[in-house]
Amino acid sequence: MFLESLGARIRKRREERGLKQADISRAMQVSSQAVSKWERGENAPDISLLVSLARLLGVSVDWLLGLYDEEGKDVFDATVFVSSVKGYAAKSMVTEPRDLAAWANGLFYQLTEALIRRDGVPVKQMGDGLLGFFSGPLHQDRAVKAAMDVSGTIDSSMTIALCSGEIYLGSMGHPDYCLPDIMGGTVNIAFRMLELASLDSDGVIMASSTVVENLKDKIGLKGPFIKELTFIPKPVTIYEIMEKA
Repeated sequence: MFLESLGARIRKRREERGLKQADISRAMQVSSQAVSKWERGENAPDISLLVSLARLLGVSVDWLLGLYDEEGKDVFDATVFVSSVKGYAAKSMVTEPRDLAAWANGLFYQLTEALIRRDGVPVKQMGDGLLGFFSGPLHQDRAVKAAMDVSGTIDSSMTIALCSGEIYLGSMGHPDYCLPDIMGGTVNIAFRMLELASLDSDGVIMASSTVVENLKDKIGLKGPFIKELTFIPKPVTIYEIMEKA
């Protein structure tokens, strides 16, 4: 009975947040089969995963375990990933809409695959840009590796910004058309960093100090740079990611 109740709660919150079982498995770094068994009540998450799972689902551990009915916060720590392609605006003006859509779909397929390989969660596409996040163990390292994968294999003109901190994950918009989205100051800083990175003549990967200071793996860095970002009240410390050290 306990496992069935736990599984039902996991499924309920996952669906409310517009997440797939595969999104949970990537974020928690477990197999999709494991998540499926949780939701069917055949097994339970390892105790070491409960806190991270509760944060991802926006509830408290107590709620997840059925100790009380009040749901917890929809906020958790993550690394936000945002990207754009230099020259997209000009390209969009000289390319037929159908051809532009075909190009964008090809780009987003590769970008999404790059995030999935590093257990990231794609959220949405916007013109030439993609928004996603990484949560769970070593989320900063996995986000950096995904960014380096993108820069090295997909498009040399790709600009990427990474920022770690608290984010809100939930369904946004009119109830009939709402989709999962992430919001908060961390997301805003990431987009402002992307604007700054877009000024570079070539594709570049920028990461906030909240990403770099929590990395376990050594990588090549340029910086730090203290930057004033539009609408951000305090200067932000930013690094440019070069290559593995």
